[in-house]
This record gives sequence, structure tokens and C-alpha cells, in this order.
Amino acid sequence: MTKEETFALIAAVKEGNQEALDRLVTGHMGLCHSVASRFRDRGVEYEDLVQLAAIGMIKAIRSFDFSYSTAFSTYAVPLIIGEIRRFLRDDGAIKVGRGIKRLGGDAMRKREEFMRKHGREPKLTELSALCNATPEELAFALEAVGPIRSLNESVGGEDDGTSLGEMIADSDDGIGRMTDRIALSEAIGGLPPVQRQLIYLRYVKELSQAQTGQLLGMTQVKVSREEKKIIEALRRAL
Repeated sequence: MTKEETFALIAAVKEGNQEALDRLVTGHMGLCHSVASRFRDRGVEYEDLVQLAAIGMIKAIRSFDFSYSTAFSTYAVPLIIGEIRRFLRDDGAIKVGRGIKRLGGDAMRKREEFMRKHGREPKLTELSALCNATPEELAFALEAVGPIRSLNESVGGEDDGTSLGEMIADSDDGIGRMTDRIALSEAIGGLPPVQRQLIYLRYVKELSQAQTGQLLGMTQVKVSREEKKIIEALRRAL
């Protein structure tokens, strides 16, 4: 289905055309299956996941704005992911063991204590040592008890360079990484220009906070604060 055909059908849906809605959903079922497949083995039947993905697709169709400077599929992916994740969270399909919860909670407390004492985020290795856990165990625990996060988010401190995605084995066929990248790209696109530039310098060019600050005319402390604000905004968007 071409971009022109998709937009024409979306316009018809907004005028109440049910047949256009059915054609759009049918035409994008491949995308629904792609997203649903990454949530297999979560305690929910695959066909139910596909139905949830279809619901997310319908919401995307109804809410899409033609003024968005993005392809419809790029806009739809975060909504489909969100619909499935919301069900898994609210239905309790994702089970987190008590030991993992305990480690995650302990890590969050140790992190706050470290920040109060040292005035910066702890590196992953520093935090794992404080919690008597391996970096892999700690990353898993933080992911299990924390909010939805991007795989590209740094889990270490300044100059650590370790992302959450690097701590998690790639067990799928690339679909999960693709959909995360689309969702993250969409969220970053909504940031102000200065914040997008900061993210580019820190995570694409891999500059330190001090180097980024020099290029943007900010202090290292200002860059650190802005980075935290950006990550929190991206967490909410994802």
C-alpha cells in the first residue's frame, strides 16, 4: 500500500468510512504481526497479541494527523507497542520474581545514596558492586522493576558508554530492535532542536558531557541535568 493510498484511506476513515478502516487494518497486518511477535512467551496467546496490535493500529489510524512529518507506519508502531505493553502490565502477564524486585529496589536506593554522596550518576560497575550483583543481573532487575526504557539508554555514568541494549541478549530476528528504533526516533523527533543536538553529540558522536557542553555552550553540570530531563521525557513518550 503506497503512502498516497494510505493517506486517502485515513481521510476516508475520518469521515466515517468503515470499509476504509477495514482495508487499512488488513493492509497493515504484516506490521501488526511483526510487533506482536516480539512479545511471544509472555503468557499471552499469539493470536491475542495480534488482536491487541490491531487495536493499537486502529487507534493510530483514528488519531493520525496529516501534519505529522512522518510515515504512518512510523507513527503507528509506538501506539501498537503501547497497547500490548499496557495489556501485559494491567493484566499481570509479566511476572517479576521477588528476588528481582528486591534487587531492583535495592539498586534504586543505592543509586540515590550514591548521587547524594558523589553528585553524579553511578557507573553500572559501581552500582553492581554496591548491590553485590553482576552488571547483567543488575540491568535485568532495573529493567524489570522500572518504567519502559529505550534499549539505547545509557545505564552507566559519565563516560561509561554502556547501553541497556548491550546488556541484553538479542534473542529475536531484529524486529524488536527495529520497532524500538522507530519508537525512539519518533520520540526524539518531538524534542526541541537543542535537546536533539545534545542527544546526537552524546549518543551518536559519543562525546563526553564536558565535550558536549563545550560545543553547546553549557557547563558539564547543565549537560548532565538536561540529559536527565531528556531521558525522562523519552521514557514517558515510549
